[in-house]
Order: sequence, then C-alpha cells, then structure tokens
Amino acid sequence: MKLKLLLILFACTSQLIYSQTHKLLRGKVMSDNFLLQNVDVINKDTQTGTRTNEKGEFILSANVNDSILFYVKDYTLKGIKLSLEDLQTNNIIVRIDKTPEELKEVIIHRVDIGWKFDEKLERQKRKEAEVLKKSNALKVQGVNNGTIENGMDFVEIGRKLGRLFKGKDKKEIPEIEFKELATTSFDEKFYTETLKLKKEEIEPFLTFCNFDPESKNTLSENSNDLMLMDFLYKKSIEFKKINTSE
Repeated sequence: MKLKLLLILFACTSQLIYSQTHKLLRGKVMSDNFLLQNVDVINKDTQTGTRTNEKGEFILSANVNDSILFYVKDYTLKGIKLSLEDLQTNNIIVRIDKTPEELKEVIIHRVDIGWKFDEKLERQKRKEAEVLKKSNALKVQGVNNGTIENGMDFVEIGRKLGRLFKGKDKKEIPEIEFKELATTSFDEKFYTETLKLKKEEIEPFLTFCNFDPESKNTLSENSNDLMLMDFLYKKSIEFKKINTSE
C-alpha cells in the first residue's frame, strides 16, 4: 500500500516538474509582412518539431534557453534562443528573410574591328559632303529655286511622284540617292544595335552598299522598308567579313 502511494506521488511530482519547466510556445512566422506556412519549427534541445499552418502559426513545447530553428525552402535558416519573456508573452513573431538569388556570370568578349580607308573612298566622301552642304544652304527669301520649303524629304517626294504619274506619260522624276534613303528610313540605333556597327562605321558601310548595283532596287516604287532592311542586313555581313579579312 505504501509502495503504491510512493509511485503515485512520484508520478505527480514528475508531471508537476515537467509542466513547470516546459511550456507550450505559440507564435507566427513572417517574411516581408506575409505569413509563411509549412515552415519547419524545430526545438534543437528536445529534438521535437512542428510546422506552421496556413496562417503561419505554430505551437511547440519549449523551455527557457532552448534553441529553436525555423527553416523553409528558398528562405534563410533562422535560429533563436528562447528567453523567459518569450515564454511569458506566448505569442512571439519570428521574421525570416528570403534567400538572395545568385546572378549568373556574364562573360564579355572584346572584338576589335579594323577599317582602312582608301583614297578613292575618301574622295567619294568629300564629294558627298559638298553636295550635302550645298543642299542644306540657306535659301534666299523671294527667290524661287524649285525646292519645297519646310520639310518634305526626297524619299517621300519620289514615292508621291511615282504614284502621281503611274499610268500616265512618263516624266523625269528626281533621282533619289541610296544613302539618302537609308539614312532617312532608319535611325542610328538600327545600325549600331541591329546591324552591330560602330558609329564611325555607318558612313563607310552605306558607301559600301551604294556600290552594289542591287541597291538601286531599293529605290523603285515597289520597294519598302522591309526590302531595304533585308538588303542592309545582308550587306552588313559582307562588310564585317571584309573587315575581318583585312
């Protein structure tokens, strides 16, 4: 009889001691003001654990100075040591950070393209510069020099004249230069970003294209920007091959 009383007393004492040393810790896990579910919450000292619900809440048996770990995929492992205040509050909020993404290594290769100017090309460029300078000279007011004021470019003039005289007697239409068409149809970004040319290569490249008889096909009334773009792209490949070979 005495033995039974001693066993009952021991069991009650052990339960009382355990209840005094271990309590149920309640809390929530968050990241950037969002509640996180399915976060593993592990008591490292007692080797017990649980997982947060859809509201980011968890309940775990713990004691003062126990180490609690919080882990979920794509987030940084977080560990805390419980204080008496944490257990007394019994509603702790734990914040964990998202693992930063690693940037892939970018390798940049330098490609040097040389370009040699010959005397013939230099003379051609000087002639073109003189023609352009004369065409942009200031007009004298009151004198009709046969040009159109304020604006319409030569490409648009040629296309409109082509449509106007279509089906009628052919009359002389002002000739449109290929380089004029190419520079007015596309901006500088097209040559540097799409065709991968340097700024200083644009002028020599257009001169190179102008020597090709096929460039005249882009000046016909049946041509369009797509046809011109295709021609320039093909010639840019030839242009780069010549530079590489030199």
